[in-house]
Amino acid sequence: MNWFLLGTRVLEIVLLAFVATGAIPVVVGAYSFLLIPLHAIRNHYSRAAPYFPRVAIVVPAWNEGAVIATSIDRLMALDYPLDRLRVYVVDDASTDDTPRVVTAKAKQYPGSVFHLRRDKGGEGKAHTLNHGIRVVLEDDWMQALLIMDADVIYLPNSLRRMTRHFADPRVGAVSAYVREGSADKNYLTRYIGLEYVLSQPASRRAHNVLGAQACLAGGAQLHTRENLLAIGGRIDTSSLAEDTITTFETQLRGHRVVFEPHAVVLAEEPGSIDALWKQRLRWARGNVTVTARYRKVWFRPSRTHRLGSISFGLIWFSLYLLPIAMIVSSIGLIGLLLMHSDLATVVFRALWILAACTYIFMLGLGAQLDRRISRQAWREVLTFPGVISMFIMLTAFFPGLVERQIPALFDVKFTQAGLFALTEFIYTWIPFSMLGALLARRVEKTRIGRFLAPAMIYLVGYGSLLCAITLDSYIKELQRAEAKWDKTEKTGRVVL
Repeated sequence: MNWFLLGTRVLEIVLLAFVATGAIPVVVGAYSFLLIPLHAIRNHYSRAAPYFPRVAIVVPAWNEGAVIATSIDRLMALDYPLDRLRVYVVDDASTDDTPRVVTAKAKQYPGSVFHLRRDKGGEGKAHTLNHGIRVVLEDDWMQALLIMDADVIYLPNSLRRMTRHFADPRVGAVSAYVREGSADKNYLTRYIGLEYVLSQPASRRAHNVLGAQACLAGGAQLHTRENLLAIGGRIDTSSLAEDTITTFETQLRGHRVVFEPHAVVLAEEPGSIDALWKQRLRWARGNVTVTARYRKVWFRPSRTHRLGSISFGLIWFSLYLLPIAMIVSSIGLIGLLLMHSDLATVVFRALWILAACTYIFMLGLGAQLDRRISRQAWREVLTFPGVISMFIMLTAFFPGLVERQIPALFDVKFTQAGLFALTEFIYTWIPFSMLGALLARRVEKTRIGRFLAPAMIYLVGYGSLLCAITLDSYIKELQRAEAKWDKTEKTGRVVL
């Protein structure tokens, strides 16, 4: 027996398995988007009906003087019976003019707006929310609780579109579509707007079809009183992902969670890479906690909920482990290349053609679900994977592009060593794109960062930026770094 040949064959199979790992998130992403058209026939609207419970709105506010007045005015202008609406602003020991602004609004809207002051602040959003929840649960007036952020603006018909799902007593919570609403959009907020289209009216429609929601939007979640009491009458304070834990606990107790894509809420999102990094790092570290906490739920089908379904588990972990899958896949590709395996080129082309077709399908479908955002972010729609990744996709579709066509176009010729080095770069681009995103964050803080950082993100791709942040969350968890609540600064840039 030729042991060397056998060992080579085994190694080749292992490397092929590594490459296939990178295809899993792509296939799962395509599968979830294929579910979206089914939302036309598999949805909750047949059980929804006009329904107007008494709604208490709890708004956590720390130094929100620039935005809280507008938010309150918009809430009072909702297309909803005013006598069935109360707003409780929980002032988390603010040091700006938040107390004065909210007190003035309480006088302007007597019996509808209430100012609740916490003398000790800085403990995080969940603690602030629980202060308000304790107050509204002290009497029987509240029939439904809306949790929102201080800076978001609800479109006039959004709340009644959410409450109509409570006509079905099986529904415990409803989430709205949070749309990026900054007036002075830049490249990053346009990317975020597109991301929100893909992750909410797109992906969460698919979750509706599956019957399991991953997360109620932190700034737009509505609970029945019964559901709130069932989950303990409070929001979890042990994690940075209190909204996801609330979503899971609701479903584990047999209550449905529904995403309402036609209830639109406008929010101000970070306009810099550093601010986005801090926000998403908090979210990603919270998801690490959620994944571990519910380890006995994953891939265990239940009659009570759908969180344990195979489909939902694959969707969750394909996102949660996406950076690892991309790195492992690149290791497989470069390993096959270094072995001079004939399969290297074949699997490279197959992987990138699959990724390209999936990107086109997902972005094309997502762009149709919110054409307003798509028109504003058409450059970001075209460059979401990154310009360099788009070039690599072309090399997969058109063999010989790098070896013959491009050199002929510029009248140059690659040496064998140069061509091999270029191929190595192409095969390992995804891990390097994450490093490029990290470098863009560093460059953004320099004098030329205003111009260079956007160009770098367009080159490496917004998806690589998100993957880099997720990878950073793994590192922070392994280091057991302090998990703290980094509040995103709001400046009142949201407009209708």
